[in-house]
Amino acid sequence: MTAPLLVGESPRSSGTGRVRRMRTWLGTAGVAATVAYLVPVYWMLITSFKTRGDVFSAPPSLVPLPPTIESYVRAVFGDGDIARGLMNSAVIAIGTTLVTLALSLPAAYGLARLRLRGVGFVLMLMLVVQMVPSVNLALPMFALFSSAGLVNSYAGLIIANCSLAVPLAITILRPYFLGVPGEIVEAARIDGCTELTGFLRVALPISTPGIVTTAVITFLAAWGEFVFGLALATDERYQPITIVLSEITNEFGVRWNDLMAVSTVVALPVIAAFIFLQRYIVAGLTEGATK
Repeated sequence: MTAPLLVGESPRSSGTGRVRRMRTWLGTAGVAATVAYLVPVYWMLITSFKTRGDVFSAPPSLVPLPPTIESYVRAVFGDGDIARGLMNSAVIAIGTTLVTLALSLPAAYGLARLRLRGVGFVLMLMLVVQMVPSVNLALPMFALFSSAGLVNSYAGLIIANCSLAVPLAITILRPYFLGVPGEIVEAARIDGCTELTGFLRVALPISTPGIVTTAVITFLAAWGEFVFGLALATDERYQPITIVLSEITNEFGVRWNDLMAVSTVVALPVIAAFIFLQRYIVAGLTEGATK
């Protein structure tokens, strides 16, 4: 049964009203979800500006009065281990991103545009690899990398991260290359482009949103990776910031204000990536979903 119409109300206006109410409910739900996600971020930020005594005050203060940067001075700028961990994470994340793009871009283009046998099997293999938890790979990698001299090295950590990043990147990038118009590729071949130059001059510029999205996802995954850093970097000189964060404790417990200060600094690259590359990320996710 349909809802009865009010006097003077047409079916069209009734449908418009339902759509408007639905949009209102969806907007309210979106705002509520955003607030729920931002509350932990806000609590992390204000805790980083509190003193140790204010952290354990009851009831807890929603605004640090007065705010202090002691935690940043002590834990971020005054701790050599934190600076070294941040540098290690930057090297590992950037290296993983570059190597992943260098391997996955031609691989995804070949699987999308070239007539190759066993493409379905390769794609299925890529999906299966993504389902394997990194914990299950850490011990075999440690045994292999130990014999190859890659334990406690940037190269070993980058290779370990690429083992999971490359299959995901190929899975994301292949639909973009499939969406490259065949007429444009054919016109490039008529103009004298080889398969390689067509890939570099035609396919890559058209697939920019997908490439940026893949690069951001790869960087963030490597930036926050913990298992490989714990298993393959026993030397403190190569440990990423995720391992260093887990060690901000002492015999009296967790130094929450110091931990939140370092966590805020660690979150800055994530926030910056989404702020400056938001246009490409949204376009890449939207186009990837439709394709």
